[in-house]
Amino acid sequence: MAFTLVSFHAHPDDEALLMGGTLARLAAEGHRVVLAVATDGEAGAASASYRAALADHRRAELDRSAEALGCARVVRFSLPDSGWSRTERPSPSAFSQLPVADAAAPLINLLREEQADALTIYDPAGGYGHPDHRQIHTAGLYAARQAGTRLVLEATIDRALIRRLIRLVEAVPGVLPDVRAEDYDNAYSPTAAITHRLDVRQYADAKRRSFEAHASQATSDEGARTLALLLKLPPWLFRRALGREWFVERGRVPGLPLDDLFATLRHPR
Repeated sequence: MAFTLVSFHAHPDDEALLMGGTLARLAAEGHRVVLAVATDGEAGAASASYRAALADHRRAELDRSAEALGCARVVRFSLPDSGWSRTERPSPSAFSQLPVADAAAPLINLLREEQADALTIYDPAGGYGHPDHRQIHTAGLYAARQAGTRLVLEATIDRALIRRLIRLVEAVPGVLPDVRAEDYDNAYSPTAAITHRLDVRQYADAKRRSFEAHASQATSDEGARTLALLLKLPPWLFRRALGREWFVERGRVPGLPLDDLFATLRHPR
């Protein structure tokens, strides 16, 4: 049985980093994968060679990423990117500052148009706390209720795993100097909350091509970028390190994590 999934993201490249393997796997299995992105990422970091026309670059990169993953459709809402600062509040017109109903409106229309069976959003923390990511969670839940979408899954990372990885990064001076393990005490999702852990090792090459598509996000004049560091991994290590992806389905009792994203649709409780 084939399903239609709308995968809702904040910026171009979020789809690659958080669940590129899952999107590639679902597309290869014959499901319709629709990639919806709230902003064009125009306020993101990048080197000077990209910055003047960053939104244009990131729109083109998103198309290349979607092609690598096998997505059937890409939809851009082109809402204003909030940027990322721990000290400055985003513009009142930014996606993260919109009333939930306004932020969710284009997604509601898309879910109805596609007659979507499932929607992916982010966890309540927005992963690492980006305001646009938190809005993806809130607006996504609202949109699913309004559109009657049957299944909502929160793309996330096992918090215990990412904290271990960050401690390793901290041990290497200068690699990612702004990343600290204590900043992730409440980020992403605790192991006990995770309901799905998908094996995407078979789709690591597609995930890597999706990473490579987002060339602007592997560059910066201000230091190393996570995407660039991950692309330096040899293929075997990339597959091993990034071959699992995690989700939380609210209302499902956590247990042994499922390897079927659509288990609830196949076997209604």
